[in-house]
Amino acid sequence: MNTTVKTYLRRQSIQRKIGLVLGYAVLIFLSAIFLIPFLWSLSASLKSLLQVYAIPPVWIPKPFHWDNYVKIFKLLPLLRFFWNTLVITTLALIGQVFSASLVAYAFARLRWPLRDFFFFILLSTMMLPTQVTLIPQFMLYQYLGWMDTYLPLIVPHFLGISAFSIFLLRQFFKSIPLELEEAARIDGSSFFRTFWTIILPLSKPALATIVILTFIGKWNEFMPPLIYLQTFEKFPISLGINMFKDVYMSLPHYIMATSMVALVPILVLFFVAQKYFVKGIMLSGLKG
Repeated sequence: MNTTVKTYLRRQSIQRKIGLVLGYAVLIFLSAIFLIPFLWSLSASLKSLLQVYAIPPVWIPKPFHWDNYVKIFKLLPLLRFFWNTLVITTLALIGQVFSASLVAYAFARLRWPLRDFFFFILLSTMMLPTQVTLIPQFMLYQYLGWMDTYLPLIVPHFLGISAFSIFLLRQFFKSIPLELEEAARIDGSSFFRTFWTIILPLSKPALATIVILTFIGKWNEFMPPLIYLQTFEKFPISLGINMFKDVYMSLPHYIMATSMVALVPILVLFFVAQKYFVKGIMLSGLKG
């Protein structure tokens, strides 16, 4: 290898390293900017009231008021709100995964008339703003006598309400080799058994993505519970925090502590399933 080639390769290596360092520097800078609201909320949840309003802002509490997290459980029935949210989220999650995977399997693997047309109709529903269907849904649930119950928050998820989940799973199902399914058919496996024993076990990354997105959406859901629930004891955590904010508006450190507690289940789920979540997003986007 002559001197000119060595110099060229060394220059290319240096340029790649400089580009890598600059890329990481930009990402760290942007991450720090996006983390500022979260860090301020976490800091405020451990401050006294005077430190919250202090100018210049105090980022590190002196001392740490861990008792803020104890007091909020005495001011509101947060455990009850957590239990209500857990019931709604769990049942909606089961319905979402079950219905979306079945519908996606039908769009990805089964052959039936006008399949692509109905898939196009399904995708077009993603363009509809939520406000457009709000009044018809309210009138329907009122006619069915579902007001002040959890049914409007759970039942639609068993009926394939999420077009995005169906789309994501369909893309992933289409990436699974057809040979696996054909081998199962030759062995006498039915459509549902093939779906249950072959397709679903191979789709863990996409299913984990659906689980995380649905969990975050239902855990933070505010407008539907506000519309359909009237009884205080049935409120989820989102309505509980809003009520807490209205009653204790002058105590922002307690509001921040309540928000941090409500955030814990989402953070735990995300870090547990992070590997599957990223993999599911990447693989679902590879094949159209």
